[in-house]
Amino acid sequence: MVTRKHLTLLLAAFISTIGVSCEKSAEAPATPGTPAESDLVPLTIEFDNIIGGQNLFLNAVTYTNGTGEAFTVSRFQYFISNISLVKTDGTRYTVPQDSSYFLIREHIPDSRYCRLRVPAGEYRELRFTVGVDSLRSTMDISRRTGVLDPAGSMDDGMYWGWNSGYIFMKLEGLSPTAPVDPSGQNKFRYHVGGFGGYSAPTINNIKPITFDLSVAGNARPRSGRNVNIHFVVDAMKVFDGPTPVSIAANPSVMFSDFSQTVANNYVQAFRHDHTEN
Repeated sequence: MVTRKHLTLLLAAFISTIGVSCEKSAEAPATPGTPAESDLVPLTIEFDNIIGGQNLFLNAVTYTNGTGEAFTVSRFQYFISNISLVKTDGTRYTVPQDSSYFLIREHIPDSRYCRLRVPAGEYRELRFTVGVDSLRSTMDISRRTGVLDPAGSMDDGMYWGWNSGYIFMKLEGLSPTAPVDPSGQNKFRYHVGGFGGYSAPTINNIKPITFDLSVAGNARPRSGRNVNIHFVVDAMKVFDGPTPVSIAANPSVMFSDFSQTVANNYVQAFRHDHTEN
């Protein structure tokens, strides 16, 4: 026979069990499978800009492209975003998107380093996008901070206020084959962007690229080491990619169909050179 005393004891045990269960639930990670910050280790991706196999110097050295045109470079910069890596066991780690936007600027040496934190392990594949994805491009301005802040980026001119979109790659300089602009300089300008359109289809120059790291060395980030995945980026590919581009014929390229030709060229500029483990 169940007495009142027995019922009281059973109820107390039940309440205690609920309390323990709730306490454990509160301690559990909000998103199962997401690594804790304490489990992450440093990893750097470095973008070393060159031009035609030479060091890139701004406003100093004259270079010659494949069509024989002489030019100097005054500005070279581009967005890198949406970084993810694949381990040798096939598991993929995607860098949290809010921490996955970088603006590489030749005139700011430290900007060439994309400093990440990833789970320790051995990675055989790296994927990133040259440009800014359509989702982030259309987010509320409060979600576009740091290098994506349109106001903050205006010093480097990486946002079209008139077009409400980011410039993914910018190459500027002087060439005697370019026409004289209002400032009296023979200036060329390549400003390439276009995320596919907000309410109607437009130019899409978002360029995701995947690299097999094993060709030049897998990355093995671990505690106590800052592993560096080193890329060289050849600005000459803007002119000497799959489709030759002439400064004389195309001194100013912005939001036009021809910008797709330039984008298809510069995506060839990225090469994994080596990994420092």
